[in-house]
Amino acid sequence: MKDNISKQEAIFYSHKMAQLSKALWKAIEKDWQEWIKPFKLNINEHHILWISYHLKGASISEVSKFGVMHVSTAFNFSKKLEERGLLVFSKRENDKRNTYIQLTEKGSDLLESTLNEYQPENNSVFKGSLPMTEMYGKLPEFLDLSALIKEIYGEEYMEILERSLDNIENLDMEQPAIIEDYKRQTKSS
Repeated sequence: MKDNISKQEAIFYSHKMAQLSKALWKAIEKDWQEWIKPFKLNINEHHILWISYHLKGASISEVSKFGVMHVSTAFNFSKKLEERGLLVFSKRENDKRNTYIQLTEKGSDLLESTLNEYQPENNSVFKGSLPMTEMYGKLPEFLDLSALIKEIYGEEYMEILERSLDNIENLDMEQPAIIEDYKRQTKSS
């Protein structure tokens, strides 16, 4: 199959993917920073809280892997969260090599507060996706992107993503009307 793709096509694809991904990440990063700013968190800290929340505790290696960050980044930002009383470090009896983190009650409460304060109308990527709900009746599902990420990061990464999505669906929170409308649209299609 790869013999049918020219070098020019490969460069074209790689360039397009890089530019689109970078533009999308810039929008996501800006929205994310604005969302969590009132909680005095940065993106890495918030991401670590999310990962630890969804995994019900995690090793620094797991945080690094699923957070797509360097191990030292995962460790250093986790240390800052520990200093704020949002998580605790531990070793396991059967695994002294790895360092594990677990959210404290304060950490869980803070993360849940950030989720309750999320405002879809302030998220440019979400708002930019809404016209597709009118066209297709639902938000994009990212099947191609999911398949690509699975090839790059593996099945385990996708399993953790699915678990985190299940956890988000099961959160008990007040849903803004726009989300309720979306859920009604996707259930009827």
